[in-house]
Amino acid sequence: MADPRPQPLLGTGDRGLRIHDLVKAPANTPWAKTKQQSWDASEPATVYTTPEVQEDGTPCSAVTVILRTKGCHWWWSSGCTFCGYFNDTRDDVTSEDLHAQWAAAKKKFDNFSEQAMVKVYTSGSLLEDREIPVDFQETVLRDCHELGKELIVESRCEQLTEAKLAWATGINPSFTVAIGLEAYDDEVLRFHVNKGFSTAAWDRAVVNLQRAGLRIKTYLMFKPPFMSEADALDHCVTWIEAVAERSDEISVNPMNIQRGTIIDRLHRHNEYRPPWLWSLVEMIQRAHAVIHPKGGINGDEDQVSRLIVHPTAGGKIRGSHNCGACDAEVVAAIERYAVSGSLLEFEGLDCSCRTVWKTEVMLERHLPVPLGISKPRRGRVVDALRSP
Repeated sequence: MADPRPQPLLGTGDRGLRIHDLVKAPANTPWAKTKQQSWDASEPATVYTTPEVQEDGTPCSAVTVILRTKGCHWWWSSGCTFCGYFNDTRDDVTSEDLHAQWAAAKKKFDNFSEQAMVKVYTSGSLLEDREIPVDFQETVLRDCHELGKELIVESRCEQLTEAKLAWATGINPSFTVAIGLEAYDDEVLRFHVNKGFSTAAWDRAVVNLQRAGLRIKTYLMFKPPFMSEADALDHCVTWIEAVAERSDEISVNPMNIQRGTIIDRLHRHNEYRPPWLWSLVEMIQRAHAVIHPKGGINGDEDQVSRLIVHPTAGGKIRGSHNCGACDAEVVAAIERYAVSGSLLEFEGLDCSCRTVWKTEVMLERHLPVPLGISKPRRGRVVDALRSP
C-alpha cells in the first residue's frame, strides 16, 4: 500500500545522503565488502618484474611490489573519478601484516638480488601516516637503501612537506617520488578528475622534493572522463610541456576502466570510450620535441625528461585500443619507446582503422560536441548496450 503522506518538497528533516555514498555505492555493497575481507592480509596484492631503465640510463630489471593496504585517505572521503584501487584494499591491515607482505615479496625474488630497481605501490601514498604505519615506511626506505636498490614510491602532494621529506631522506637519501598529478589544469583536476588538490599544490611539492634532492616522477592521465579524444590529445601535450622541466620522468597513463568507479558507469552506459592507441602514438610524436629538443633519444644530452607510456589493458575493450587487428603491434611500439625514446619505433605502423581515428579527431575539432563522438570500435552497438 502506498504511503498516504506526500513527500514534502523540502524533505523530511532527515540527514541527506552524501553524493559520495550514492555515486560510489559499489564500494559499499555486500559483494565489495565480502571481496575485501577475502584477501589474505599477509600476502601482497601482486609482485612482478618488468624491464626498466636506471637513473643513469642503464637497462635493468625492476620489481614492482603492490601491497594490500587500507587504501588512499582521499578515497575515504571522496576519491578520484577513475581510480579503482580500493578494490584491492582491506580496512584492517596492520603493521605486522604489511611487514609480512614485504617479507613475502623479498623472499619471492631472493631479496631482489636480480633487480636493480624496486617500485613499492600501496593503492595510496607510502609516506601517508594515516594509511601506512610509520615503522613500515621506515622498513621500506631502509631496506632499499641498504640493499642498494633504486626505490620508487607514490605519494599525493599533501604528504610531501619539508618535515616529512627530511625524515624520509634521513633514512634513504636517494629515491624517486611519483606524484599522480593527472593534469596540469585546475579545471580538469576539479571537474574531470576530482583530484582533491590543485596545480599549486604540485608546484609546492616539487619545490620541496628538489630541495630534498629527490627525483620526481609525474603521472599524467590521457583522456580523463568528460573529455573528447581531440581535447585529450591536445591537453596532454600541453601538460607535458608544463611539467617536463620539473620532472625527471613523466608517465602518461592512458585511461583504463576500473571496476566500481564513476568512469566505469559512464563506460557501461556507452558514454565514454577509452582512448585510441593511435592517439597515444600522435601524442608521443608531438611531445618528443619537448622531451628531446634536438631530436635525440633516451640517454642523449638533449634529454629534458623521460617520457613513459605503458597502456594498461592495452588492446582490450576497457583499455586503450584500436580496431583489434593492429592493437598488439601498436602497444608493443609504444612500450618500446618508453625504453628507447626513439621515434623510429613507430616507423611502418599503419592500419585501415587509422583513417577512422583521423576522421573522428578531425570532426571533434570542428563540431560542438564537448564530450566527443567516439563510437564502439568492436562488436555490435546493441550487444554493448545489453551488457551488464
